[in-house]
Formats: sequence, structure tokens, C-alpha cells
Amino acid sequence: MALLENILSRPNLTKALKRVEANKGAPGIDGVSTEHLRDYLREHWPAIKQKLLEGTYQPAPVRRVEIPKPDGGVRLLGIPTVIDRFIQQAILQVLTPIFDPHFSSHSYGFRPQRRAHDAVRQAQRYIHEGYKYVVDIDLEKFFDRVHHDILMSRVARRVKDKRVLKLIRAYLKAGIMIAGIKVRSEEGTPQGGTLSPLLANILLDDLDKELEKRGLRFCRYADDCNIYARSRRAGQRVKQSIQKFLEKKLKLKVNEEKSAVDRPWRRKFLGFSFTSQRQARIRLAPQSIQRFKNKIRQLTNPNWSISMEERIKKLNQYMMGWIGYFALIETPSPLKRLEEWIRRRLRLCRWHQWKRVRTRIRELRALGLKEHEVFEIANTRKGAWRTTKTPQLHKALSKAYWLAQGLRSLTERYFDVRQDWRTEE
Repeated sequence: MALLENILSRPNLTKALKRVEANKGAPGIDGVSTEHLRDYLREHWPAIKQKLLEGTYQPAPVRRVEIPKPDGGVRLLGIPTVIDRFIQQAILQVLTPIFDPHFSSHSYGFRPQRRAHDAVRQAQRYIHEGYKYVVDIDLEKFFDRVHHDILMSRVARRVKDKRVLKLIRAYLKAGIMIAGIKVRSEEGTPQGGTLSPLLANILLDDLDKELEKRGLRFCRYADDCNIYARSRRAGQRVKQSIQKFLEKKLKLKVNEEKSAVDRPWRRKFLGFSFTSQRQARIRLAPQSIQRFKNKIRQLTNPNWSISMEERIKKLNQYMMGWIGYFALIETPSPLKRLEEWIRRRLRLCRWHQWKRVRTRIRELRALGLKEHEVFEIANTRKGAWRTTKTPQLHKALSKAYWLAQGLRSLTERYFDVRQDWRTEE
């Protein structure tokens, strides 16, 4: 069976449809949601399939979305229509088994049976082996700068069906819809497109092979690449030569401000960092803690009119997902401090709810405070945030109180996840 016919086979399309529906996601420029994808396919698929077989299908432009970055600036996402996500998913399912077996074992991003945790653990092993310097390479706007001809030449090494090559190029050149105006795409692959991670790995496989040829220790997760060296001087040499390779061979630009040769514990990798002791234990990167606190501040904004029950529900959803990823850390002590801070933020919300002095008196009495404690804190002239630190409010709205309200514990969930991992192993 030819490659395009394999992509358009019923079993492959059925699998692609289920995956797109499961992933959900926002609609593209046509407004069709994943919930309505099946109805759309029933009506339009025969005509679309015919165009795909004839090589005349034209993908719709992607919808531009700007996502604020934690360190400033914005990340530009391109949201394809659901029909194009469906077709890209079908292509991805057929191309992955063709390309993935040939990728480097040091590449961890968006690959079957591989994840970010594997890359972080490998980085830790390099540090234990004495590679105490890291060359942290940051590619400037990688997904926006991919050179189409260079990328397609790499895809063509293993894909011989010209119809599939033409379709992939059509997706690269689909364009972007900005304020109702279609803007042409001369370079880049939309960050948000289903095919983009595989195409990124295909292009950057050249980098992996170059690093392997030089015998270097490295971990790459999509466009995030860390190379490990024994000395700063060796790291500087590697950085200069690899930067030259990326810019000349792959036409990619290295972000000088964000790239560096430094100790691993002064850098972050996939949200993690390491302790500076000999053990080089995995810890939370400071930026990850700051990002977490920024999100918690949003969810515990006292001016947000929302019931405490709903607020705690949203907090739990975010915190449990967050710790599910960061349970890899080997230094859980920051979790306890974060929990204390979260409870203080919730006390702030509760104090704002009790706006009147008589409300505060009533509520504090009900929570079991003594009369002199009730009147002292209910009539305080301190600001709300300082009040949350007082012994009286700390006693009334204690850890036990918040647990009774349904607030989940980061620390308990951390140890539960770690235990589940040990059981799986």
C-alpha cells in the first residue's frame, strides 16, 4: 500500500479521530469544535479525501494565539482547524514508526515511551559522572524560524511518496490568520500543530547525529538542548562550534542572552534544576516555583467573586496536576513552605469575605476562639495580608480547617506519586 493510501486507510483514520476528540482543544478559524468533528466529516470527508488523493487539498490558515511567557514576551501558537488536526494526526501516526527508530537515544521530546523525566534523570547521571558544566543552548523562536526547504529535504530522506511530501509542505505554507487577514508562511512550523513536534525532531536529528559523532554527552527535548562538559573551557569550545553548526547547516539562530555555559545547578532544564552538593539531587528550578506562585495568586485573588468550595476545587485541580509532573524532585522541603503560603493566601480570601466587624466576630466565635482573641483580631487595624499572619487567625483558620474544607496536600500527593512510581518499577 502506498504511503498516502496508508494514511487515509479506515483503521488509521478511526484512530486519528479518537485521538483528536480525546485531545479536545480550541477550534481553528472555521469555529468547528472537536465535538462537531464527526458530523463535519460525515458531510465533507468524501470531497476532502478526493482532494487529498489528487494532491489538490489546501489546508486552512492557522489561528494565531499569543500565550504570555513567564519570563516576559509571548509564545505564538498556531491553532489549526479540527479537520486539519485530524489529517495531521493521521499523517503523524504513519510517519512516527518510519522516523522514530532512527532518532538518537539522547532525544526525549514527543516520542513514544519517552518523557521529560527521562531526560532530567539522564542529565543527573552525567553530573554524577563528573560532567559538572552544562552548555545550555536556547534556539531563538525555533518553531517560527524553521527553514522549509532544509526541513523538507530531511523528510524526503525517508518519505518517497511525493503526494505526502506535497501535503506536508502545504501545511508548512498554510499561512496564519491575523485580524481576518491571511499572512503567508515563508518559514517556521506552527507551534500548536499536531505534526510540528515530529518535524522538529526530524530537523534536529542532524544536531543529535553531530553531537554523537563528536562523542558529547547531551540531552535534547524538542528545541531544549543541554550538553555536558567536564570544564568551563571545554563547554565554551562546544558552544561556539555547535552554534556555528546550527546557524550554517540548519539556518537556526541561537539566543545569546538565554544560552550559557554554567554549572547545572544555576540553570533550569525542563522546569527542574539540581542541588550543588556532590549528590546533585533533582530540585525545583526557581522559575518553576515563581510560575507556580503566580498561578496560585490568580486562583486566590480575594477580589474574585467565587465560593470557597469552587476556589478550593480549582486549586486542587491545578496543584495535583503540577505535582504529578514535579514529583520527580528529590528535595520535597519547598513543598511544605508552598503549602503554608497557600493556606495564608486562602486566609486572605476568607478575611476579605468577612468584610464587617460583626461578621468577623460571629465567624471567629464559631471557630472556637476565646472572646478576647475574637475582639482583638476582629477590630485590628492591620492590613489584610499582615492579619493572615496573626496567631489568632492562624489558630482559627488552621491547617486542619483547610483540610476539612477539602484542600489537598502537595506533600502527601508527592509521596503518593513517588510510591506509585516505585510500585510500577
